[in-house]
Amino acid sequence: MGLSHLIQRSITKKLFSSKPSNILPSSWFLTDTTGKSFYHSGGSNGAKINSFDDTDSLKISKSSYHVSSGGFMRGVVFWEPNKPVTIEEFQMPRPKAGEVLIKTKACGVCHSDLHVIKGEIPFASPCAIGHEITGEVVEHGELTDRKTIERFPVGSRVVGAFIMPCGNCFYCSKGHDDLCEDFFAYNRSKGTLYDGETRLFLRNSGKPVFMYSMGGLAEYCVVPAHALTILPNSLPYTESAILGCAVFTAYGAMAHAAQVRPGDSVAVIGVGGVGSSCLQIARAFGASDIIAVDVQDEKLQKAKTFGATATINSKIEDPIERIKEITGGRGVDIAVEALGKPLTFSQCTQSVRDGGKAVMIGLAQAGAIGEIDINRLVRRKVQVIGSYGGRARQDLPKLVKLAESGIFNLTDAVTRKYGFEEAGKAFQDLNQGKIVSRAVVEIM
Repeated sequence: MGLSHLIQRSITKKLFSSKPSNILPSSWFLTDTTGKSFYHSGGSNGAKINSFDDTDSLKISKSSYHVSSGGFMRGVVFWEPNKPVTIEEFQMPRPKAGEVLIKTKACGVCHSDLHVIKGEIPFASPCAIGHEITGEVVEHGELTDRKTIERFPVGSRVVGAFIMPCGNCFYCSKGHDDLCEDFFAYNRSKGTLYDGETRLFLRNSGKPVFMYSMGGLAEYCVVPAHALTILPNSLPYTESAILGCAVFTAYGAMAHAAQVRPGDSVAVIGVGGVGSSCLQIARAFGASDIIAVDVQDEKLQKAKTFGATATINSKIEDPIERIKEITGGRGVDIAVEALGKPLTFSQCTQSVRDGGKAVMIGLAQAGAIGEIDINRLVRRKVQVIGSYGGRARQDLPKLVKLAESGIFNLTDAVTRKYGFEEAGKAFQDLNQGKIVSRAVVEIM
């Protein structure tokens, strides 16, 4: 599956021619606390992790790194739901074979991390959060193959995808990096990389800290090489960080799940960082009617700059009826749900025409259920498709080209920037709906 031959040729030519809930308390900022318990919250019983003990520590040779901070670094840590995230000192992480140590320059502020912080999505804790990064290559893991080292030489500017493919599993071997077995079995289920171990240990105690993707809200991070692509000098570190999740997720939805074609009508429900990226990708693929649905007028106004031809404030208007009005009573060819709420799930499925595609990309609180009219689903051939992200090895280089050519507007997509010590405030602002489109934490 993929883009039609026509749109692929067109894009290629352009590319190479040059109401929030559960508000957290106002004290939800970074604090400097330590001495937390180490538990795994990824299962239903919150079982304690026994794979690490007090003897697990890393002895770092400062001479092994091109770093000014010596043998340690700082990173942002989530300890337990609805508690402040903290900045902690870590021993310098060591990459293993096929992995790259990155000096992180910027990291996006994403709702997925917020879901973990609020306990809506269970994840191993404590963990280093952040999964949308740019940075500079510092070191390759021992026994890394020559071609990888040549592709990402020390000093290279890179951008990383949050889905980090192993490159070898059943799905990766078929090019479906977004379904990588090791990524879900190890990282999303256990908070480790693919040997079952974390790369992060606290500086003083040597205690392990798990990794949400690469744990990119840190001064350094370890990333499997298959998740990286080169970032050209023409693109800035800060704005380009969103390529690895917000844009990456949108591209996976529009290119692989929805398979947008020229002239298609598209509705995007929820136009935050990912949803607004869907608008831009839909425009790039030649969609005709592009309808943005949200509850904040500020976001809807911004959506027009990203390609929306119509906007709907669903607090004021019934989005299903309004979408049908715009499309002559049929509904859109493709509707995208980017919030992860049962209500918007239902709205998405009811907004598509007969034979249309309802694409779900918004993560929900664990256990949330979406409902659909089964008879309409069957009789009218409505397609409901889930999409988590793009395919790193195929898609991330394309996204860099889209940004480099100006087809995807990174500058307008990033509306807030925070310093490293402000990371806690960034997530508080995100939780309170204060961020339009995407925010980025600058770590440089």
